[in-house]
Parts: sequence; structure tokens; C-alpha cells
Amino acid sequence: MSLLTILEYPDLRLRKRAAPVTEVTDTLRNTIDDMLETMYAAPGIGLAATQVNIHKRLLVLDVSENKDTPLVFINPEIDVLDPEPLGYEEGCLSVPGYYDLVSRPRKIRVRALNRAGQSFDMEAEGLLAVCLQHEVDHLDGKLFVDYLSILKRQRIKAKLQKDRKRDERGDGKSAKDEHEAL
Repeated sequence: MSLLTILEYPDLRLRKRAAPVTEVTDTLRNTIDDMLETMYAAPGIGLAATQVNIHKRLLVLDVSENKDTPLVFINPEIDVLDPEPLGYEEGCLSVPGYYDLVSRPRKIRVRALNRAGQSFDMEAEGLLAVCLQHEVDHLDGKLFVDYLSILKRQRIKAKLQKDRKRDERGDGKSAKDEHEAL
């Protein structure tokens, strides 16, 4: 297994819509393992393939308290079961160090394939529902900052670009936060 590079906003590759996975192979399972290792090391609770420059409809997550229950979703499709909004302070590995309140449907159903290529569906609410919706947004080329005001997005973009330039010069740490991000 190996750690993958996580793309950071405003990288345009994050805006690319992911293509469906046509076959679950050993190569794909290796990618899943690399994504899980990358997510845990970041540390995060979810990671979409788009975030590591793999434009396939694949995501991994683990919202368990002990970080010992990884979930894999290949070609996930979401249906809203309860549109009542749930506000949750979201963060993102592709937008390091920034968190903001985002409202999403409270309860969803997801249909997907697991790492063995078997179809399954499950209902999700709370943090699991938020995380799934956040990661599926990535597969559609959308980031959590798209739910924020234009002014907030511009400030985040400018700060991340400034931090990146400072990191490249080697004269200070970035604004990355110690919190876990989706």
C-alpha cells in the first residue's frame, strides 16, 4: 500500500466528474487499500477517488469512533429519504484547515457495490449521511465550499494559495488544522 497525494482546492482536477467503475478488479481493490491508508493518515473520515486524481466513482469512509470500520462504495447512488436539513460543520482533506456549517438532507439511502463487486444498499443518517453526501459531491466535481458564500470561498482560496506559496518557499507551516476532515 502507499499514500496518495490529495489534491487541494482550487485545483481544477477536483471539478472533474468521475466516470462509473465498469469492473471491480484487483487493481481497483489495491486503489481502495491505498485510499484507505491515505484517508487514515491524513487524518480524515472520508475520501473520494477524485481527491487523489482518480476520476472513477469510488469512495471510502470510516465514521467509527475507533477508526476500525472502513466502508467502500463503488458507483454510489443516493436517494433522499428525509429532506429535513441537518446542519453539520464540515471540513475537507482537499480544503485543509477550514470548517463551516453545511446543511444536507438528514436521512438518505445509498446503493453501491462493495470491494468484492457485490451490490448493496443501506440507509444512513447523521454523520454517516453527511459524509456520504460530501464524498458523492466530490465524485460530481463539487466541494463543500460550493455551499458557502462567494466571499468565504474567495477568502479560503486566497489563504490556501498563500499557504502553498509559503510552503514551497519553506518559510513556515501551512494553515492545516489538526481536526479530522471529510
